[in-house]
Amino acid sequence: MLVSAQDDGSYLVKVRDGRVETSHVVAVPPGWGAVLGVPGASGDELVRASFAFLLEREPGTSVLPRFSLEVIERYFPEYRAEVLRYLSPDQRHLRPG
Repeated sequence: MLVSAQDDGSYLVKVRDGRVETSHVVAVPPGWGAVLGVPGASGDELVRASFAFLLEREPGTSVLPRFSLEVIERYFPEYRAEVLRYLSPDQRHLRPG
């Protein structure tokens, strides 16, 4: 998975599964890290963790081509509760308390 920040504040995510590569444009709502309980997490970290979450549940070809992270829980209600597991140990320390 390749994640790159775009000039407009969104992130371009490229996922390769064998010969198939998909591209996705992802928005991170302001304050989304705080909503998830990790206010110090960067947009890049949140996108990577969110895609790891998604790719365990569906192939890249099933992920929407353009979306905001806040819509994930419409499809996967467990998203907010489980996405923190996908942050690296270095990133988990960003969680207060």
